[in-house]
Amino acid sequence: MIKKNPAATIDRPKRSRKEISPFSLDEANRIIAHLYQTTHWPSGIYAAFFEFAFFTGLRLSEVTALRWDAVDLVKRQVHVCRTVALGVVEERTKTGKDRFVLLNERALHALEFARLYAARRANGIGKIKTTPYVFPPSKNGEYIKQTSDLHKQWRPTLEALAIPYRPPYNCRHTYATICLMSNMNPAFIAQQLGHSVQMLLTTYARWLNSSSDWGELEKLQIGIKSVSGKKDQL
Repeated sequence: MIKKNPAATIDRPKRSRKEISPFSLDEANRIIAHLYQTTHWPSGIYAAFFEFAFFTGLRLSEVTALRWDAVDLVKRQVHVCRTVALGVVEERTKTGKDRFVLLNERALHALEFARLYAARRANGIGKIKTTPYVFPPSKNGEYIKQTSDLHKQWRPTLEALAIPYRPPYNCRHTYATICLMSNMNPAFIAQQLGHSVQMLLTTYARWLNSSSDWGELEKLQIGIKSVSGKKDQL
């Protein structure tokens, strides 16, 4: 046995960050509209699923595990306290901390569709008439266990709309960047996403800056004009 680790002085390689590529608001709206236009009504639940994902920033596993007992329509919020891991619903989130997410009009629209969908499913044909989960699969099942079910709806939609492919997880990135570019408080956004503020600023720094860059440049323009005016007076 040697007394000294020969690798102790070697620096660990830095992990490279994957480039984030969110959808634009226009792209998100087109994707959602296309999914709602399905002629196979059970597949409509996926339109509501992705509308909710785009406009709440929940992780796909959190949307999948969302139950009606965690939805408060009076307070307009959902309690994010469950996740789906390896096809099984677990009473935890990815970070181990639950949170309350406020609902905007688009998220509420998705929930209303899901409510009507549940009523129609209860009167339809199938082994499972009712389920406590908000976005159940279009086939018999209580909740979406396989992400492949989502991809079967997702990829063909992007291809039909000629939108460059990005994975469904980018719904979450889209919500974050839309919020930042709307000049919302980073601390509030981080709380809604279940991030730390530091992680939010590190991950989405480019969008945080772009939302205010021209405003900052305008301050410089005012200063330049002010100095120029003083010189003219001299």
